[in-house]
Amino acid sequence: MWNKLRQSLPLQLLFAALTAWGIASLLAFDSNVAEQGWYQFIMLGKTTYLGLLKMVVGIVVMLSLLQGITSIGSTMRLKKIGRSTLLFYSFTSFIAVTIGLGASLLLPAWEPLTSAVPVGDNVTLISSEAASGGAIAAKLLNMALVNPIAALSQGNLLAIVLFSFLLGIALLSSLTEKHPLFEVLNGLNKAVNTLVSGIIRLAPLAVFSIVFEFTVSGNSSLFKQLAMFAILVFTLTAFHGAVVLPSIAKFATGISIKRLFKALSAPMAMAFATSSSSATLPLSMQTAEQELGVSQSTSSMVLPLGSVMNMDGTALFEGVAAIFLAQLFGVDLTTSGLVMIFIMAMVSSIGAPGMPSGSMSGMQMVLLAAGIPLEAIAILLIIERPLDTFRTAVNVEGDLIAAIVIDKWQQDERKVNQADSQYSLTP
Repeated sequence: MWNKLRQSLPLQLLFAALTAWGIASLLAFDSNVAEQGWYQFIMLGKTTYLGLLKMVVGIVVMLSLLQGITSIGSTMRLKKIGRSTLLFYSFTSFIAVTIGLGASLLLPAWEPLTSAVPVGDNVTLISSEAASGGAIAAKLLNMALVNPIAALSQGNLLAIVLFSFLLGIALLSSLTEKHPLFEVLNGLNKAVNTLVSGIIRLAPLAVFSIVFEFTVSGNSSLFKQLAMFAILVFTLTAFHGAVVLPSIAKFATGISIKRLFKALSAPMAMAFATSSSSATLPLSMQTAEQELGVSQSTSSMVLPLGSVMNMDGTALFEGVAAIFLAQLFGVDLTTSGLVMIFIMAMVSSIGAPGMPSGSMSGMQMVLLAAGIPLEAIAILLIIERPLDTFRTAVNVEGDLIAAIVIDKWQQDERKVNQADSQYSLTP
């Protein structure tokens, strides 16, 4: 058992949470416990973990987005298939975030665990008196159009995202596909992801600190609300994967639902088992070409791009999680806050690492943009890993459906071009 505990981060997180809850509940500390030196020592786990996350979040976002954009290979490929691919991926992510936010806002509010918290200095949300469309657009532009170095130092993630997109397109336009700089960028991204993985290994300490803190302060409903949150995310993700995406495939290509899921069963099972869209990529490409009749040229473009840029399940999860955590921490979300959550949930799903719990780096973007404390990340980690398996399966499903739809569009375009060519040659 101890060997499994040492090797399994989800088990470590669950063990830390239950241990903290048990100790705080059994010993029934008084209200002055926060002033004790040993209590401050326990809180160091939370302080260290959150400090490390803040230290790397800007670099993680920049490098992830740059790699996601430059993985397209060239502006020629971007113009040929990439434009349709990006539009399709943006469309399905838009639907996913809309489902998540819509359901979260229609349901009763979650019970707050703390009193309202101040918004961080790095994000200045628009006041409720100036929440018109023009004011929101102006504020977003003022936040985005700043010096990228200043954005990194101040944690201005909107500016980092915009700069990364522009720089990525510029690199594609000015450098050859095999330029060494892309290899350097790939290496840096792997190194930073390794660093993030190391930081996440410290998450049990943060979970222990945070659960202990909440239990001591009398907030014993945390586990019940986490369970309800997990059920909500699973239900919405299942709806998106079982209803929305297959309906899009049926409408766009005419493929039968039975044939679709029969072909998708193997790659979705692989994604469920590995929680990694990147690890599932070879099987996805084989399935697309052999089972679904997708051309090699389409699958080689759409599926690798989707493994780093199409994360419907992730976008939905981050939208729901942001509302859940905002209400949990007593953060009053104005119209501008909801707009920021919507934008960041879509943007952060682009370039999210295709590895287990890779969405946590993007979740930081969403929380910071909405003014939600970063310590909420540790709370999510308690139940994030099981949910990750389901949303990764939906991510892979979305990639394969995109390949089917875009290949159909390409075939229809070729038929139209051939017909036009024959017509022009007819005397």
